Amino acid sequence: MREYKKRYDEWMRNPYFDKETKEELKAIQDNEREIEDRFYKELEFGTGGLRGVIGHGTNRINIYTVRKATFGLSNYILKKYGNEGQQRGVVIAYDSRHKSKEFCIEASKTLAACGIKAYIFDDLRSTPELSFAVRNLNCVAGIVITASHNPPEYNGYKVYGEDGGQVCPDIANEIISEVNKIDDYSKIPTTRFGDNLIQILNNRVDEEFINAVKEQIINQDIIDRVGDKIKIIYTPIHGTGNIPVRQVLKQAGFKNVEVVKEQELPDSNFSTVEYPNPEEKAVFKIAINMAKESGADIILGTDPDCDRVGVVVKNNEGEYVVLNGNQVGSLLVDYVISNNKEKISNVVNPTIVKTIVTSELGAKIAKENGVDCIDTLTGFKFIGEKINEFEQNKDRTFVMGYEESYGYLVGTHARDKDGVVSSLLICEMAAYYYDKGMTLYEGLQEVYKKYGYYKEELKSITLKGIDGMKQIQNIMNSFRTSDIVSIADIKVSEVRDYKKGINDLPKSDVLKFVLEDGSWIAVRPSGTEPKIKFYFGCNGDNQEIVDEKLDRIIEDITNRVNN
Repeated sequence: MREYKKRYDEWMRNPYFDKETKEELKAIQDNEREIEDRFYKELEFGTGGLRGVIGHGTNRINIYTVRKATFGLSNYILKKYGNEGQQRGVVIAYDSRHKSKEFCIEASKTLAACGIKAYIFDDLRSTPELSFAVRNLNCVAGIVITASHNPPEYNGYKVYGEDGGQVCPDIANEIISEVNKIDDYSKIPTTRFGDNLIQILNNRVDEEFINAVKEQIINQDIIDRVGDKIKIIYTPIHGTGNIPVRQVLKQAGFKNVEVVKEQELPDSNFSTVEYPNPEEKAVFKIAINMAKESGADIILGTDPDCDRVGVVVKNNEGEYVVLNGNQVGSLLVDYVISNNKEKISNVVNPTIVKTIVTSELGAKIAKENGVDCIDTLTGFKFIGEKINEFEQNKDRTFVMGYEESYGYLVGTHARDKDGVVSSLLICEMAAYYYDKGMTLYEGLQEVYKKYGYYKEELKSITLKGIDGMKQIQNIMNSFRTSDIVSIADIKVSEVRDYKKGINDLPKSDVLKFVLEDGSWIAVRPSGTEPKIKFYFGCNGDNQEIVDEKLDRIIEDITNRVNN
C-alpha cells in the first residue's frame, strides 16, 4: 500500500481525529487523486511557517497541523529559553480568514499545555500589530494566523522571533527540526481554553501601537493645513485594517476619509473580490466607482492581515490608475529622505533596505541624497532582520524598508511590513503634493524627471500539485544550466545565482540576470504559492524607450520558458 494511503487509513481509524475530520475524509474515499494530494506529504513548516489549503489531511492546514507546528515551536522555546520562555510567553494574532480564530485558540491551548504563557487578542488584529506586540509584551515569540492575500480557501501560520520580526532561516531551521521530530499527532499536548496560562489582552497594546505609528508622522503642519480638504477612500478588503487604519488617519487629522462599505466588515469569503490582493486592480473596482462620483484624490486598500497597501491615484487624464509597489516605494523613499534631511544628517550611516527583486530607483534616490541602500533576499523578514542587526551593531540607522510586493515600513515600532504606518505616510505624502497643487501621480512624474524613468513588471506562472512542483524545478534548472549570454539582444553582464550564496546573504533558489544596460531579470519559485515568478526591471530616459525594451525582454524570456 502506498504511503499516502496508509496515512489516510490512519486518520480514518485513529480515535484522536474527531468525527468532523472523518466525515470530510470519508467523502473523498473514492477520489484517489484527492487522497493523494491531501496525504502524499506533511504540510511543510518552511522558513515562513505554514501556508496551505484549509481541510483535513497531512498536507492541509487544520487544527492538527496547527497543533503540530505549535508543539514544535514550544519544544524549541523550552530548549532555548527554558523557564524564562514559559514566563515571557508567546503572543498570537489572527485575521478574518476561515478558521483563523479556531487555529489561534488551538495554538494557545498547545502552548499552555507545554507550560508556556499565551497572549491572544479578543478579536482579529493586523500582522504589524502582532510584530509590535511581541516586543511590547517582551515575549519570546509571536504567531499570526493568516494567509495574507491568498484566495479564501487558504490559511497560514507565521512565526515571529523575540525581536518582532519573522523568524529567519537559522532560527526557522531549528523550529523546523523540532516540528519534523513529531510523527504521532495523538501525542501532541493540548488543554482546555480556560487554562490560566491563556491570557486575553485588553486594548492597551492597541493604543500603544497606534501611538507608535503616529510618531512616524513627518509633516504634521501639512496635515493640519489640508487634512480636511484632501479626499481619501479606504478599503480594508474585508480584513483587519478597518479599525487601525481609520483610527490612525482620524487621529492624525485626515477628516475626509470614506470607507468602502461593501468591503468594510470581515468576510472570510472575500465575497466582493476574486483575490483579496491590493496588487490586483480588480479589488478597487467599487472604490474607483465611488471615487469617480466624489472626486477623491487617493484610494488606499490593505490586504486581509494589513501588511500590504495598494494605492490608486488620478493620472494626468483624470483616470484612476493603480500605482505598483515599486512606484509607491520610490515615492516614499523620496518623500521620507527629502523631508527628514536634518534628522538623517545627524544619525550614523542612514540606510534604506530593499529586496533583490525591487526597483533600483529607490536605491538611486537614496544614494544621490547621501543615504545608503542595501539589498536583502525576497521576504520582509530579511528587512526586519537588518533592523535588529543595525541596532545591535550600532553601525547603521534604519530609515525605511520596502519591497516590490506592496510592503513598506517606516520606523522601527514593527519589524515587518506595516499597512497601518504605510497608509498614514502615503496619505501624508499625498497631502504634501496636494498642498503644492499636485496629485501623487504628478509627484511620481517629478521623481522620474529627476532620477530617470524606471519600469518593472512581474509575470507569474501557476503550476499546482506534485506535477506543478516538478515543472517549476525544471524551469529553474533550465535557466540555471543554460549558458545565457544575451537577452533580447542585450548582453548579459552578470549572472547572480543566490543558491551559491552572494554578498553574505543566505542561500536561496533565485537567479538574477543583470544586462549591460542596467536592465535585469530575476526568477524564483514562490515560497508561499504554487508559482514561479519572473521579475523584470528596465530604466532609460523616457517611457517609450523603456516600454519597448521591457516588452522585448519579456518576450525573450517567455519564449525560453515555452520552449
